[in-house]
Amino acid sequence: MTDVAVLSPAHAELKATMADNPGAVIEDVARERQVTPRAVLEALPASMVRIGPGEFVAAMADIAEWGEVTLIVHTDDAIFEFTGAIPKGEVGRGYFNLMQPKGLHGHLRHERCAAIAFVERPFMGKVSAFIAFLNRDGGIMFKVFVGRDETRALRGDQLARFHALADRLAPKAG
Repeated sequence: MTDVAVLSPAHAELKATMADNPGAVIEDVARERQVTPRAVLEALPASMVRIGPGEFVAAMADIAEWGEVTLIVHTDDAIFEFTGAIPKGEVGRGYFNLMQPKGLHGHLRHERCAAIAFVERPFMGKVSAFIAFLNRDGGIMFKVFVGRDETRALRGDQLARFHALADRLAPKAG
């Protein structure tokens, strides 16, 4: 673990900002601070984030069994949200191909995934839990959020799957 005393002033300030407002929109903070979204995630309190290697195929295979989740792609120009089951996929022709003809489908450049972040933090007055797939450039490829039940609480079954996957792909230090 990095000692705060050896952090650069800019990094220490980012860590303080995220400690004070852990629910800030990651992409907005990154743009305002001129850092990568990964740097913002790394600045969250350690109790809110774990980052492991980019085991994209393993993570997506597990998520495909969770049921209805929300997948978000956040760019400078739009925020796309898909709520539904993530389809199973397979690697072929250099892509991870989501295997269904309708709904969410497409071809993902899985080899650009350098890390996977597991994040649990407050957001807009509620606890949220999501997986961020981080690319080689420190950007977020997309996020998959644990679903909510009819009372808007996180689904317990999915939260258990989230924790099990985090334990497998990004074990807690110590």
